[in-house]
Amino acid sequence: METASVLLQSRTIPFGFSLKCNQIVSCSHFNKQFQSKGFYSHQSLKPIQNPSSFSLLPSPLHKTRTQFFSPLKCSFSDIPTSDSQNPLLKPFKNLSFDSVKSSLSELTPIKIVKWATTVSLGIAATKWTVKLAFSPFFWMYFSWSWLFWPWFVAIALAVYGLYCFRKHSIGEASILEQLAIVTSVFAWLTLVPPAYFNGYLEGWPFVFFFVYHYFFFFNVSVRKRLYGDYYARPHDPKWDVNPPKWYRLLFCVGVMVGHWLAAFEAPELHRIPGGWSNVGVWILIVVTLLMQYNSTLYLAKYSEKVVVPTAVVQFGPYRWVRHPVYASTMLLFATYCLALRAPLSLMFVVAVCLMYYEQKAKLEEVLMVETFGESYLEYASKVRCKFIPFVY
Repeated sequence: METASVLLQSRTIPFGFSLKCNQIVSCSHFNKQFQSKGFYSHQSLKPIQNPSSFSLLPSPLHKTRTQFFSPLKCSFSDIPTSDSQNPLLKPFKNLSFDSVKSSLSELTPIKIVKWATTVSLGIAATKWTVKLAFSPFFWMYFSWSWLFWPWFVAIALAVYGLYCFRKHSIGEASILEQLAIVTSVFAWLTLVPPAYFNGYLEGWPFVFFFVYHYFFFFNVSVRKRLYGDYYARPHDPKWDVNPPKWYRLLFCVGVMVGHWLAAFEAPELHRIPGGWSNVGVWILIVVTLLMQYNSTLYLAKYSEKVVVPTAVVQFGPYRWVRHPVYASTMLLFATYCLALRAPLSLMFVVAVCLMYYEQKAKLEEVLMVETFGESYLEYASKVRCKFIPFVY
């Protein structure tokens, strides 16, 4: 009978065991014998076909002289455990040379340029952010009332606003994307110009940034109040009265230039006086907001779908001026210039608004006369002021 001996090293007591063809395992020093199940004879020199079924169990036929260790149990399994699977290597599990080769063959110059540009911008933005975070000049001007203006935020907001505006022009912009358009425009009207000329922000620019939002969302809030949502309803397109596109573009450019001129003309933000000297500015802000809200609300009550008028409105602010919505917009821009102490810019912005709204009001009044006839002519003769009370 042949015996295969195996020596197992131990730091305490070395011992060995022998594998015999009668399927008995003998352990030296302990006089223990184990039965091997599913094990093949050593004489055949064949590998184990099913390693998972191999086990060693102590034999009950012999007694143990000395009990140093607990009964030995051995088992083998060819099924990998979850601990052996590294989650970091999962993306590379099916990675092969052929897959890499096919991915590289699908690359085009446009894709290469796109990915290279993305990586370059990411590296540049990371370096700029780290440099800014460790700059003592940044933290010197960073507090609850002083804010060093981060240009990359303004530029990123402008780019995203243009992207949302493109989607809005084709009718695919969501509510949040429309809000992004408005926010980017108001940031470049009220925040970016004074931040550029001062290097920081405090005071009135922050106030008017939120006032502009509140002012221009009155129309949306009226839709929510009447219909329960914020979306515009389909209506007769003839009531979408607007001057030519180039005229509207000039108006937008004029308003933007007026706000930048106001920031340039104004003194440094920390030199603008506060306290009771600004009571008049706050009164004008409240008057502007109330005028806009009441004008929009009365117009919506006597209109179909907030756009098509069903009667000549002669209540609220319409008792003093024929176009109070446009008048409140001009008053808002004028109040911004007045808060920054920029009188020349105030006159420039008011002139730009008068030129544009005068043209638009003429188109609207022609349509109102065609629709309501003598009723609107009588109202126009009674309320002679278009935008500014007591100014004909």
